[in-house]
Amino acid sequence: MAHYGQDVSAGKVGAGKLSGQSVIGELLRNMELGRFELAYSVLLPCVFNVYLHPEDHAHLAGVFPLIAEDARKALRNRVAQLNARPKMIGLKVGKAPKEFKIACREWVIDFLANAEVPPGDVEIHSELNETVEPGFRGTKTTLMDREPSVTSERLAQSSGAGSQTRKATDRVFAEIQYVDDSGPQTYLMTQNDVSIGRGGDGQFMDLALYASDDVSREHMRLRRDPATGVFLITDKSTNGTWLNGKRLKRGVEEPLPDVSDIGIAEVLTLAFRARR
Repeated sequence: MAHYGQDVSAGKVGAGKLSGQSVIGELLRNMELGRFELAYSVLLPCVFNVYLHPEDHAHLAGVFPLIAEDARKALRNRVAQLNARPKMIGLKVGKAPKEFKIACREWVIDFLANAEVPPGDVEIHSELNETVEPGFRGTKTTLMDREPSVTSERLAQSSGAGSQTRKATDRVFAEIQYVDDSGPQTYLMTQNDVSIGRGGDGQFMDLALYASDDVSREHMRLRRDPATGVFLITDKSTNGTWLNGKRLKRGVEEPLPDVSDIGIAEVLTLAFRARR
């Protein structure tokens, strides 16, 4: 899922001409942005889903194994560099630098085609482990300076869960903008029922939030009445949901205004905007 900021030096090139070096550079950037601090060590993402425009995907398909092999070497080398920091003079006893490591035996890198990614660009979604645990989300990064968009299709691909995927002809009922641990996000609501939360343990969310475990696995649910077009919201969380500053009663469905700010466990805010 999300964990941060570093400049990207690679530039955009024409469709079908995205270089393996650019992909590897973005994998390295994603790994460092997705670090997860523990008491005595730092976990780095080890599972990467690399999304490319279909033309770029077809162009590079024959060399994906070689790119992945080279990328693993680069990732191993970078971890070694992080663990070889010079010793600090005067460092107090018991204050040894944290060890950088991964939870997997080896980095897992998959290449997927997605028409939403612009030609010559690359979008990477990462996780800290092959089994996604609640509160242990990774991060999402893009090569260009654009905001990654969250779609049911991509979430289904990365989680292995089935869902109603968005087609170009689907009507967008509402737009939800927010910033979670993976950065700025936009979710387009194209179905009448949307579950929102961290997910995990096989619990699929239509909108999966990359956040701390203050956010419940299923934190809230949005519903649109197809007959009237009215939106409704239900809090299903442990730590609370706020609608325009007012805390909702757990399990009670309430009307959701077309323009609303939804507070999630005092951790993040969703800007909900209906499209009429």
